[in-house]
Amino acid sequence: MTRRVVITGLGTVNSLSNDIPTFWDYLCAGRSGVSLIEQFDTSAFKVHFGGEVKNFVPENHLEGKVAKRLDRFSQFALVAAISAVKDSGIDFSQGDPFRYGVIIGSGIGGLNEFEEQHTRHTQQGPDRISPFVIPKMIANSAAGNVSIHFNLMGHNTVISTACASAAHALGDALHSIRGGFADAIVAGGSEAAITPMGLGGFIAARAVSHRNSDPSTASRPFDKDRDGFVLSEGAGIVVLEEYEHARKRGANIYAEILGCGNTADAYHITAPHPEGVGASKAVQFALADAKLNPDQIDYVNAHGTSTQLGDEAETKALKIVFKDHAKKIAVSSTKSMIGHTLGASGGIELIACALSIKHGVVHPTINLNTPDPKCDLDYVPNSARQMKVRYVVSNSFGFGGHNCCLALGAV
Repeated sequence: MTRRVVITGLGTVNSLSNDIPTFWDYLCAGRSGVSLIEQFDTSAFKVHFGGEVKNFVPENHLEGKVAKRLDRFSQFALVAAISAVKDSGIDFSQGDPFRYGVIIGSGIGGLNEFEEQHTRHTQQGPDRISPFVIPKMIANSAAGNVSIHFNLMGHNTVISTACASAAHALGDALHSIRGGFADAIVAGGSEAAITPMGLGGFIAARAVSHRNSDPSTASRPFDKDRDGFVLSEGAGIVVLEEYEHARKRGANIYAEILGCGNTADAYHITAPHPEGVGASKAVQFALADAKLNPDQIDYVNAHGTSTQLGDEAETKALKIVFKDHAKKIAVSSTKSMIGHTLGASGGIELIACALSIKHGVVHPTINLNTPDPKCDLDYVPNSARQMKVRYVVSNSFGFGGHNCCLALGAV
């Protein structure tokens, strides 16, 4: 008998909120978390805003010595993981620790720590480099520290596929539990790339919006006047659990992960395939894995980054997969409100999908004021929608041509 995989705990840190109830309320209200960057002086940069996590004091959540030994992205991951485990109610001290694991994605890892120590090196010399620089900056630091915190000794890996990292981590967790290698896995993604190099690099790549005059309207997926994504930070972590394991302990189940589809564009290192070929196949593979027909899908949480090429290609991909049904599906972009959290985005968006299924509400795509004739689906513009949400797909596409689609369903 096939083992089922369900979501029993949610945790997030993002530009809207650091707790799930407020995050969901703000999503449904169409509130933007994008604002002027405060972490460093942006006056020399062409872009001055981002989706910055606000009021985050790691020492309020972690022991001081632990917090100091973690880069910001690992702090986000550990705090979100603690919230998700608490929400789940799972007691990891009960049972075999080798049946519990951690898979957390990050597109970049500890960029803050790298930049700080590089500055120290250039100003004070190599002897002043911190002994913690390597364990703080490596991308697997988040997964390692979560496993240490909870004594989770099973499957433990990091996925780094740019903006698809969290989705791939969740897909791998699905396969591990479904395949009988684990009973529960803490999974998702974390990113903290709002740094001088992070911001400067994306500006140089001409990937981000320059709408400095009104940052809260800068992320406008599928809008004709979109001019790039908004660089953001945060974490989205969930507890995935084998269904019978969750049921026996009386866990609250948000939704079930039914399938995962992975492909590569094999086209360009930063641009999507213009016809959405790889993206459409990822969705088709996810539906096949989930044993769902295209016309069963009620809602698509789009990758929807607010780039000209990306939004158009994703629209084409959805039309390829869903054909006439494409215009009957509600499609919305979480990034319209929180910006693009890169390797964390798939985790945060999975949380939004699970809550849509749980509450029967689809959050809007905000700032969609001027429809783009090339993007002509139902993007739930500007206002949340109450509707029955039974089956959902969530798209994540990353630099390098990495495509991942997750299919979810109500339990």
